Amino acid sequence: MAFPERFSNLPEYAFPRLRALLDHHQPGGDPIAMSIGEPRHPMPPFVGEVLNAAVSGFARYPANNGTPDLLQAVSGWVQRRYGVALAEDRLMALNGTREGLFNAAIALSPERKNGQAPIILMPNPFYQVYAIGALSAGAEPRFVPATASTGHLPDFTALPRDVLDRVTVAYVCSPANPQGAVASRGYWAALLALAEAHDFRIFADECYAEIYRDAPPPGILDVAQEVGADPERVVSFHSLSKRSNLPGLRSGFVAGGVQSIKAIRQLRAYAGAPLPEPLQAVAAAVWRDEAHVAESRALYQRKYRIADEILGGLNAYAPPEAGFFLWLPVADGEAAALKLWRETGVRVLPGAYLSRDVNGENPGAEFIRVALVAPEDETRRGLTLLRDCLYA
Repeated sequence: MAFPERFSNLPEYAFPRLRALLDHHQPGGDPIAMSIGEPRHPMPPFVGEVLNAAVSGFARYPANNGTPDLLQAVSGWVQRRYGVALAEDRLMALNGTREGLFNAAIALSPERKNGQAPIILMPNPFYQVYAIGALSAGAEPRFVPATASTGHLPDFTALPRDVLDRVTVAYVCSPANPQGAVASRGYWAALLALAEAHDFRIFADECYAEIYRDAPPPGILDVAQEVGADPERVVSFHSLSKRSNLPGLRSGFVAGGVQSIKAIRQLRAYAGAPLPEPLQAVAAAVWRDEAHVAESRALYQRKYRIADEILGGLNAYAPPEAGFFLWLPVADGEAAALKLWRETGVRVLPGAYLSRDVNGENPGAEFIRVALVAPEDETRRGLTLLRDCLYA
């Protein structure tokens, strides 16, 4: 039986690879999970009450695009956070942001661009769904280095004109997973100008936008409004998984131009799985509440200070601007992750599992990603063990 060739060269996904690397070795101490970005802060206290009140909605098919209440709640949050007024026809609720990041490529990337096969740009390292979205849309994934030399964000402006003229979509994650870099207003404005010059869309993955040290990260929606960009150039994705410590809710949203959202909604109507209405009720309540977000952010800010205290004396340490990952240089990411597990029980992710080889080089090969999601005492213990094991 034949299988699709377009997926035949995919590496094993990051976490099965990690299990294959570590799980046949005994941990060197009580295990500390710092590999996966699953928030462990308290979820909003009112979730159970709202879900219980809306439970009868499980007896109905859910609204495809999002209930009016959820879309109004999202629109209100965008207005408060970015100062941008979005009508409901510029929004759609998502069953997890990964769904949207994947389906938007299929819905919005044309089959040909200037008579040639399309290219979809993405940073390297990157969230793996970007590559699958590109392949599923029949586009060539183009991995653009996001390293210290580029501020840990991809420099798409450095690409040749013949490449840019084939681009249909450029994925950008800000704050960046895994490095924690933040796209400045200037970065977004320059990218919007490039998209206008070469006629492509920007898919802005902003799922970590509410986790930061000091100032809120700029968003593409408000920069696009400020510079007068065509709304159809911008597709922005947000999530409650990180903002509100609700990864199991599988709730996010996509915002864009009217025509872009119409196309994404059309695809969802045929092939998608909308969020059940009781969960949409929870999501609406969560988007309207900021108190729990501020409390969770304060916990992350304390963990930034813990990381600075424990690792700040190392030349290898670059404090993240935002998000909840540390991106730490080592001689070899896989060897470091294995050593750390066998000697201490601390579990981290090799950076190469988030990157691809390009011209024989993998920009993540000499890094590990460390998630600051555990409680403070566990985070302190894990980082101390990591420092003493890998950097002593």
